[in-house]
Amino acid sequence: MKIALIGATGFVGKAALDEALRRNYEVTALSRHPDRLGKLDPKVKAAKADVFDVDALSRALANHDAVLSAYNAGWTNPRYREDFLKASDAVEKATEKAGVKRLLVVGGAGSLEAAPGVQLVDTPEFPEEYRAAAKAVRDYLVILKKNRTLDWTFLSPAIIMGPEVKTGRSGRYRIGTDQPVFDAKGVSTISVEDLAVALLDELEKGQFIRRRFTVAY
Repeated sequence: MKIALIGATGFVGKAALDEALRRNYEVTALSRHPDRLGKLDPKVKAAKADVFDVDALSRALANHDAVLSAYNAGWTNPRYREDFLKASDAVEKATEKAGVKRLLVVGGAGSLEAAPGVQLVDTPEFPEEYRAAAKAVRDYLVILKKNRTLDWTFLSPAIIMGPEVKTGRSGRYRIGTDQPVFDAKGVSTISVEDLAVALLDELEKGQFIRRRFTVAY
């Protein structure tokens, strides 16, 4: 399997890169700052990518079996919405132009349903500092659902997924679709390592073509 990974230096991207290497994939790690990747495995090719340039990006994506996008516009970026939507649109178009059929996008948990007709991002409990970014990611999911050219999948993580989740790579998770997955204590959590396991499992199994899914313990 030969994959192009966008956002390889980010929190999720690094975990996805590690998991891909565990599976002996060939990876082109695309990043604004490829020098931050450090010393790489021989199966990894580092490449600089401008996620806003469809033509240049399509050339970088060509001749891959799949594109994995873990792009994040930066939580503190005041232009998060504009940058995220512009970049996501460019990745989508560049993937099509490159002739790659499979696109996997790591999104957010905000668009999961807290109750029928109510998404997490619209609840009072949702962290205010992440609300605008989460709405942008939700809006892109609406856009992506209209794509009938690509075999896309959108992965929403559990509600809690950050450095504080110390589970590491257990290789286990439970799957949901549009509602969060909770454990027996009513908690929805996943480690970034196990999110990467779920992402690469989906790449191999193709259970959620043109659908969103979520994972948690």
